[in-house]
This record gives sequence, C-alpha cells and structure tokens, in this order.
Amino acid sequence: MFKLLSTGACCIVLTVSLAACSFTGQNAEQKSKETNQPKTEHTTPSKNDTNTGTKPDQQNQHKTESPKKPKGNSIQTVSNPESIPVLVNKQNKLPDTYNPKDLVATKVDFVGAPVGSDKRKMRKEAADALQKLFAGAKEDGVTLLGVSAYRSHVTQVALFNTYVKRDGYEKARTYSALPGTSEHETGLAIDVTGGNGRCAASDCFGGTKEAVWLDKHVAEYGFIIRYPKGKEGITGYQYEPWHIRYVGKEIASEIMDKGITLEEYYNATPVNK
Repeated sequence: MFKLLSTGACCIVLTVSLAACSFTGQNAEQKSKETNQPKTEHTTPSKNDTNTGTKPDQQNQHKTESPKKPKGNSIQTVSNPESIPVLVNKQNKLPDTYNPKDLVATKVDFVGAPVGSDKRKMRKEAADALQKLFAGAKEDGVTLLGVSAYRSHVTQVALFNTYVKRDGYEKARTYSALPGTSEHETGLAIDVTGGNGRCAASDCFGGTKEAVWLDKHVAEYGFIIRYPKGKEGITGYQYEPWHIRYVGKEIASEIMDKGITLEEYYNATPVNK
C-alpha cells in the first residue's frame, strides 16, 4: 500500500489527513498516539503569492525513509516558505531543506517539552504573539500550556513513519502530516492545552473553557483555529481545537469572523480526505 523513501523524496507525498500534532515517549506526542488522536501542522501563502493558484499572497543530516506519494495525487512545493500566512497542507509542502531562520524559544509554560527543546520554539513574530495570547487568557482566568510548536523536517519524517508502522499508511494520513506538509515545520503553529495538562492534543480538549476561550479570542492575537469542526473535507484533517496557527491579525480576523479556513481564504482547492 505504501513504500518508504528517503527524506529527499519527501517532496512526493499526497493529499489527505489532519494537521496532526504529535508526541513521543512520555511527552505529549506519546499521549496523542495512545489515544489515536489527530495531529496538526500545515500553512498557506500570502495574497501576493502565486503558489496556490487564485490568490497568491533541514538540511537532512540522516537518510530517513518516508512514504511514497500514491499515483494520481499531486503536491506542489511552496515558493514562499518564509511568508507568515503561507499555506502548507496536504497539497502544498515546504522545501525539504527549509529551516525557519528566526526561531526563538517561546516565553510560555509547556507540558511534556523539556526546556531548550525544539517543541518550545516558534518564529519570533509568532512567539511574541503567543506570549501576549497566553497573558490575555490569564487575565480572563484561563490558564494555557504549550504542548508542541516547531518540528524539524527530519523529526516529522521519523514521526510519520512511526505512525505508518503502527496504523498503516492510510490511517496515519488522517491524523499525521506527511513530511513537509506539517504546519509545525513552519514554526508558526503550536498545540496548546489547559493548565492542568490534560487532554493535550486530544479530542477531550474540545468544549473545555480553554478551547472556548481560544475560539473566541485567538484572532485578537493573530492566530486561527487551523482545523475547525465541520471543515474536514476542506482541510483534510479532523477537528483540532488545540492546534492554532499564526497568520497575522488582519487575516486571522477575517478567517475567524467568517468561520472559514485558510484554504477558503485563498480560494485553494479543498484537500478532502
């Protein structure tokens, strides 16, 4: 049903599944795996870009295998990976050698992510906005914790392959992103959870006071709920109330006010599952 290739071939991968956010060992990634919950990680181009059609906007040190793209599916490499509102999804991938140049450690509390780990990093503009978002939530009596932010291409390859071995290629695509198509690789997305650390990247986060607060206020800080409920056929991912993506205040306000997705904002072709 699938073949594993080297990371250099990650460019060829497909069309379907969830902005999948993940965890490993005893951290949040493992927790997500154990509950078979989706994970998230993707983005899109600015209106002056052309890689989506209608509305434009790591260095791998080890040979790691990744699944081969099924026949008939197409995926393109974005030409503007540094763009803040870049569209990354199952049909638009980052260059295999892309590494955000302005990654910084976020100044918020995390669960299951050791100090100094990549999981705590985001691009500077997004990291600054995240700090303000957490502070704003605190003022409203809501405590948030980070779970997983940046993920390197090499890490995503290894992670996806782990899921494929466990659940098979097709199922893995429904909750984990193919290497290069994960929003976490942009340094602009992060999974969050409540202050008690429970329901990290799990369905039980939906409906909590933290999830409700995020849905209502994320746009004020330039973020969106990247994979909303009822939009699975457009984003290609299950509902992930914990996965937020930084796109800037103007675009975030339009997307959240209209109840649309980043794909719809760009008039991009629906991903479907």
